[in-house]
Amino acid sequence: MCGIIGYTGINEALPFLLSGLEKLEYRGYDSAGVYVHTDDGRDMLVKEKGRVKDLEDKTKHYQLHGTSGIAHTRWATHGEPSVANAHPHVSDDGRYYLVHNGVIENYKELKQTYLSDVVFKSQTDTEVAVQLVGKFAAEGLSTLAAFRKMINLLNDDSSYAFLLVDTKTPDLLYTAKSKSPLLVGVSKSANVVTSDATAMLSLTKDFIELQDGEIAIVSKTDVKLYNEQGKSFTRKPFHLNIDPQAAEKGAYPFFMLKEIDEQATVARHLIKHYFVDGIPHIDAAILKSIKQADRLYIIAAGTSYHAGLIGRRFFEKWAGIPTEVHIASEFAYDHPLISKNPFFIFISQSGETADSIQVLEFVKKAHYASLTLANVMNSTLTRDVDFALPLLAGPEIAVASTKAYTAQIITQIILAAALAGGHTDLQGQLSRLAVDMQAVIDGKDHIKALADDYLVNADRAFYIGRGADADVTLEAALKLKEISYTLVEGFAAGELKHGTISLIEHGTPVIGLISQSKTAGLTRSNLEETIARGAKTMTIATKNLASANDEIILPELTGEMEMFGPILEAIPIQLLAYYTSLGRKLDVDHPRNLAKSVTVQ
Repeated sequence: MCGIIGYTGINEALPFLLSGLEKLEYRGYDSAGVYVHTDDGRDMLVKEKGRVKDLEDKTKHYQLHGTSGIAHTRWATHGEPSVANAHPHVSDDGRYYLVHNGVIENYKELKQTYLSDVVFKSQTDTEVAVQLVGKFAAEGLSTLAAFRKMINLLNDDSSYAFLLVDTKTPDLLYTAKSKSPLLVGVSKSANVVTSDATAMLSLTKDFIELQDGEIAIVSKTDVKLYNEQGKSFTRKPFHLNIDPQAAEKGAYPFFMLKEIDEQATVARHLIKHYFVDGIPHIDAAILKSIKQADRLYIIAAGTSYHAGLIGRRFFEKWAGIPTEVHIASEFAYDHPLISKNPFFIFISQSGETADSIQVLEFVKKAHYASLTLANVMNSTLTRDVDFALPLLAGPEIAVASTKAYTAQIITQIILAAALAGGHTDLQGQLSRLAVDMQAVIDGKDHIKALADDYLVNADRAFYIGRGADADVTLEAALKLKEISYTLVEGFAAGELKHGTISLIEHGTPVIGLISQSKTAGLTRSNLEETIARGAKTMTIATKNLASANDEIILPELTGEMEMFGPILEAIPIQLLAYYTSLGRKLDVDHPRNLAKSVTVQ
């Protein structure tokens, strides 16, 4: 993994390939490469460790003028980040070039069985795929037949999105997928292949979605589709109604800051989409199916899992449905005793999270009802469930999720209210919340000063809270650790005295979250315990629960609106992470070792 681009058309391919890779940088990667078949018949391969800009600089030393090519950004799974391990990979005879997202689980067995006489140039599982195609073609098979035979040798645990070029017919792109996203974009001037539509929105908004096991042969003017049995078929493109400018930074220095600032607007989009005459509106079939369930199972990973922890409280308190929240990667291989009539809710920004897809396969085999909340519709998790609801956050480019997180929470709130048969003035409450979110966003300069004072020079930190605030501490810790590389832990404040307080030393930052009136005093008491041991404490509190010395005071949340505290708290914890990373002069949008969409298990 992580990003795939292919182009065949009437214009020069290289600018489109490099531009596409730049738009896929948010997914995370450690090397990049590009292949172009030039106008004078040469096959040019350029690869580089590091950023797409490094690759672009390297291409300037070559004549890469041609109208077809493929490109890739790699996030290392097999073999260290290096030029040799970067994609595209080439067959031993130099005929085929291939890029790949996913993991070939049985690559060692295939290598031993079929390729013992081949000298490999990389440590990757991907190279096995292109060497197999080359071997089978050399034995007399057509490129399509060799490609299909290679795919059929992959075991069921493997995942792939392949893009292959035969140098004998360089204007044709051979592509296939299983468990990893891939789209074919169509336009009058060119056809393209991409793992993410946002990379090609400047060229086209019309895409053909490949499903697992299908193969496509893409030419400059045509797309031929074949099912798993090898029979040809047709599929109409879908139109993606996204403004290409939405995926651009504009005047912002980083996408993350732009996406933090967009959260109040996203809240308003959700209100406009999901309310009719002041009543939360969810498709009746979804509500009926959920109401028949005796238990909800929320399945998610990372930030989405943390959003699910908040959502659980609304499903139980408002809709009265027992709810469990599970980490997808754990549930997939160690699921609990399932109730008699379960309903599964998958939460994902990309809709392509591999661990969640693995759970979905279990859910489908068991014939359990399911719903996905995702930011990317037409993705695997939205397509293969019974129901899907959009998060409407717009393109989220920074690796660290921000606006998708708050959108996931708000969407769950609206769904819980609809299940409860409507909710008193929820539209008005969420509208006021959007105003409060904007007020917190507008106070970011103060939060920058706090990050500089408390966190930029700290090697560790702790977030504490109780109840819903304890759930938010997990997301707060994740945000700070993933983009600033600080060792951070978030946990229930009452657990301090059960072990963690032994780590408190002079100057250790301890940040308390206080938005719940029932436990506010207890959390303050726990903060005092850390002060007594030398901690440098910061408090984030809502106005109605604040004291004069609190560092960050959020707008007032009283009564039932107190349950919305985690949404307001999300903004300062995101900004603290952002400004800490900025203060350390790190790459905010592209933290090391991380990918935006985790498409391997």
